[in-house]
Amino acid sequence: MKPLDLIYQSARANPRHIILPEGRDPRVAEAALRITGEGLARVTLMDGPELPGVTSMISAEAPDLVELSIHWHRLREGRGMTAERALEEMRDPIRQSAMRVRLGQADGTVGGAVATTADTVRAALQIIGKAPDAGIVSSFFLMLSCGSEAKLKGGMIFADCGLVIEPDAAGLAAIARSAAQSCRQVLRETPRVALLSFSTAGSAEHPSLGRIREALRLIREAEPDLEVDGELQFDAALDDAIRAKKAPGSRLTGRPNVFVFPDLASGNIGYKIAQRLGGLTAIGPILQGLAKPANDLSRGCSADDIVAAAAITSVQASGAAPQLVAHATLPDSRVASGAV
Repeated sequence: MKPLDLIYQSARANPRHIILPEGRDPRVAEAALRITGEGLARVTLMDGPELPGVTSMISAEAPDLVELSIHWHRLREGRGMTAERALEEMRDPIRQSAMRVRLGQADGTVGGAVATTADTVRAALQIIGKAPDAGIVSSFFLMLSCGSEAKLKGGMIFADCGLVIEPDAAGLAAIARSAAQSCRQVLRETPRVALLSFSTAGSAEHPSLGRIREALRLIREAEPDLEVDGELQFDAALDDAIRAKKAPGSRLTGRPNVFVFPDLASGNIGYKIAQRLGGLTAIGPILQGLAKPANDLSRGCSADDIVAAAAITSVQASGAAPQLVAHATLPDSRVASGAV
């Protein structure tokens, strides 16, 4: 079964309540209808048309708007938030969706078809917040290689390609561990993690490599059973024969399904090359490390992309996958506003 079909199957098995805050966009309205019709999630559509099977809501006229603004005021009062400003900001559908998720009125939210990544992610960070056990909030792209002419078929996790600009060693380790968990949860595969670089197993020396090597140490210390290796060039990570030659001591027992890039520049460039030249389908950015799911979209997304992101959000909200199969706090100022 193709990875995306498996994700849809998982979402249908336990459909969650997802808010789509940008209902005025025709792509979002179309996606809401399809998500509901295909049984992937229960949908609340904000500020959009009334559709069969979809709950409609006008964000600025919500009957509980004052109550939501009180929660927002309390949450940010220490940072100078006033009651009047809180009420005004809760009229914004992106913030209001995040607050409803925080309060348990919904299981997740998907936005960014219209709003910028900075606005979407900032609302998630400020309102939903980081999961207690997550070192950092980061993102991944689900990369699908399923075309009939694809040499390698299946799904892969690319992280972080949309959010954290230049993680330190601890941040890189946290991104890798979150990406491994996303692999378990979304792909339902046992993760094999490659920390990518321009060097393989010490073939080059540069101060920047110390960060990757320290990240590897931290990961292995925290999760000794996780199959992870680095630093690895992409060809050595992907190809077993090249890896055996360049890194004969590698702990990877097969092709990785999680690729962790050293910084946002390389990650963002890498996923777009794979998408535009390699023909892979890229779904994301999907956020990881939040207390509850809230995901971003590219403003160039299609209705198909929104449906897929909502299904992944529903799966995230359901918790860890029941069975694995063998592989065949970020400051507001560091949110990358235009990365996707």
